[in-house]
Amino acid sequence: MSNLVANPVCVRAAARTSVNGARVLATSVRRHEAAAAVTRSPPPAVDDSTSALTYRRMMPHRPPPLPVIDLPHVRSAEEAVTNIIYNTPTPSLQPLKKHVLNCLVHNEPGVLSRVSGILAGRGFNIDSLVVCRTEIRDLSKMCIVLRGQDGIVEQARRQLEDLVPIWAVLDYTETHCIERELLLAKVSILGPEYLEEQLTGGPTHAPRCVQHKRSQLEREAALVQQFEHSADRESAGVPLTPSEALRMKSDNLQAIEVLSARFGGRIVDVSEHSVIVEMSGKTKRVDAFLSLLKPFGLIECARTGLMVMPRTPINNVDDGEAEDEGGAVDASLLPPG
Repeated sequence: MSNLVANPVCVRAAARTSVNGARVLATSVRRHEAAAAVTRSPPPAVDDSTSALTYRRMMPHRPPPLPVIDLPHVRSAEEAVTNIIYNTPTPSLQPLKKHVLNCLVHNEPGVLSRVSGILAGRGFNIDSLVVCRTEIRDLSKMCIVLRGQDGIVEQARRQLEDLVPIWAVLDYTETHCIERELLLAKVSILGPEYLEEQLTGGPTHAPRCVQHKRSQLEREAALVQQFEHSADRESAGVPLTPSEALRMKSDNLQAIEVLSARFGGRIVDVSEHSVIVEMSGKTKRVDAFLSLLKPFGLIECARTGLMVMPRTPINNVDDGEAEDEGGAVDASLLPPG
């Protein structure tokens, strides 16, 4: 006790050291709690379309140069004069090709109109355009199918990428993709002879001759005429009996069901005079299926447009390791023929 009273300097130094240690400990605890809070907090949501512009500015690589468009051939004096007078430049000899563009856009109003406006301004006729949402709330996809030359389509693609709400525009023309298109077709089961009457028969697509009820006297007269002129019923204009109409509907329905199964489709609705068929496949396969349905009597059809998704590549085995090192193959071990 006498030492502490005798040495007040030592007492003050010890107190100052303890206070500094407490401050350092409190600061480290606060930093640890702040780091834990940052780790637990979810990332901020993207609520502004200008984030796509910031993302593109951060990309380190530059876009590749535009593809070279074929140059016009050397013209003569007569051709040059004709060009000056009529202002008709020599058209490009490069053929039009189908292009598939996949646009990753910000989910906000007005993006579709801006994209279609740019393509329409360049003279493109859009074959199909499908817009769908993704698993991300703020991200949507646009699958655009159009025809044009490679250089002009590439210019349009880069112009689309310059829009603020668009994150990226991918060209899937030369990429191995899975392509699908959904088709809904309403087909008559009465046959093509009654198609015109069904198209004007109202919402039920029933022929007008079926809609009008006849009296008992008219039905009896029709039956008498049927028995008298059984050889030339078509010339007499006698309608089918209920049994014959039922058999005809059953045969057509079975044929449509078998045809749909061959194309991977199915019947999703059956009514008294028509059925609705659902089918999904490539565009050419959908066209072929529609051409085979037309002889039955196609009343109405609806198509969704093309949707694509790139395939995941598989690492193949090296060709050098797969070669047979045994030399010539014994012909006796091969199958006949």
